[in-house]
Amino acid sequence: QTPLKKTNALIAQMGITFVNAYVPSALCCPSRASILTGKYPHNHHVVNNTLEGNCSSKLWQKIQEPYTFPALLKSMCGYQTFFAGKYLNEYGAEDAGGVGHVPPGWSFWYALEKNSKYYNYTLSVNGKARRHGENYSVDYLTDVLANMSLDFLEYKSNFEPFFMMIATPAPHSPWTPAPQYTKSFQNVSAPRNSNFNIHGKNKHWLIRQAKTPMSNSSIQFLDDAYRKRWQTLLSVDDLIEKLVKKLEVNGELDNTYIFYTSDNGFHTGQFSLPIDKRQLYEFDIKVPLLVRGPGIKPNQTNKMLVANIDLGPTILDIAGYDLNKTQMDGMSLLPLLRGDKNVTWRSDFLVEYQGEGYNGSDPTCPGLGPGVTHCFPDCVCEDSYNNTYACVRTLSASWDLQYCEFDDREVFVEVYNLTADPHQINNIAKTIDQEILEKMNYRLMMLQSCSGATCRTPGVFDPGYRFDPRLMFSNHGLRARRFSAQFL
Repeated sequence: QTPLKKTNALIAQMGITFVNAYVPSALCCPSRASILTGKYPHNHHVVNNTLEGNCSSKLWQKIQEPYTFPALLKSMCGYQTFFAGKYLNEYGAEDAGGVGHVPPGWSFWYALEKNSKYYNYTLSVNGKARRHGENYSVDYLTDVLANMSLDFLEYKSNFEPFFMMIATPAPHSPWTPAPQYTKSFQNVSAPRNSNFNIHGKNKHWLIRQAKTPMSNSSIQFLDDAYRKRWQTLLSVDDLIEKLVKKLEVNGELDNTYIFYTSDNGFHTGQFSLPIDKRQLYEFDIKVPLLVRGPGIKPNQTNKMLVANIDLGPTILDIAGYDLNKTQMDGMSLLPLLRGDKNVTWRSDFLVEYQGEGYNGSDPTCPGLGPGVTHCFPDCVCEDSYNNTYACVRTLSASWDLQYCEFDDREVFVEVYNLTADPHQINNIAKTIDQEILEKMNYRLMMLQSCSGATCRTPGVFDPGYRFDPRLMFSNHGLRARRFSAQFL
């Protein structure tokens, strides 16, 4: 069972599925900023979903927006560009220019003000506010985005190449399905993997504080959320079918690349966390990535380690732009899409997150002390200001490993061998070979200060990797590096 049967048939089966696709930060705003800029969060400086965290701030608009890949497509490659849907969580905030701000690079701009909604929202239509109500036939956002996209395909110029970015908020909360889908998937519940509803022992304090076992009301809530998320995706599936059919009718399907992906994963009950994202585990950082298009053979899967920072470079590469002229950290997927042999590829990438909390206490959960946020009724808190970490996620012929360090009082370390433990139940930081720990710590320091080409240097398990242990001690011991210098 899947809510995306048509998407699977029209994109995955007609192209390539990347089974190891990740985001460098499992939260909407940093992740979307990474897609747009092709950069890690420490280089685009969007660290969480708040204006203070640089989400759609004046600083972002000034320093990063002019260099996003759509801006380059439009100004340097002569593309007509179309955006519809959720842009960045704080887009449209008064302090950041309101909905009158249209980022450079977009010929047609239909952006949702602020965060995800399905009804009763405001769109910026090329900088003018347009209010929508709650009448399904004219206001349901997923369908409105589909109709705007079809209109663009109908009326665009046929003399210039085009790029479209359609960012449906679905399946984001509030999970409002279209009326015809409210009865779908009645028998579906969240997956009960081996890490479901167990205590996150040997994990950092935020995970350890989750109540285990979860209350019946929490389990009912997360199952309900899972079902509704699937229901909202049925409308996304319809949108994709309509777009593919329209491209076919226009005679453009065979020379158009179509990418399908998400900005983050989501958890529902793993380690007794009811629902959210922003944690370092596979269920939050792994995303779907399906691509079809010219030169891509059907029904393929690819196991290479790819990340959303690769989307910008890939699309610019397709458009014929010289990637050496960009400051992007990612790599073009085009050689993988074409099935080129002898491609040298990365064996690791960086995951980084800066907690979105504040120094006050949550009045509903005073016992947990200051700094926790996004707390559930039974005081399971999903984030805190010191939920700040960085990881190296490694996938090579010999190792499937994740190494993470926290910037908290414990300077906590988590390490998982995903070959033996795919659900990341056992933290092996205390038992793994010390030499591997040192190399991973060093690699993490390298990646956290990388920019552009230095983000693509060989990982710990690559033959070309060079390790100089002396460099680790130039700075008071093993864990000298701190995040604060990076997050300006």
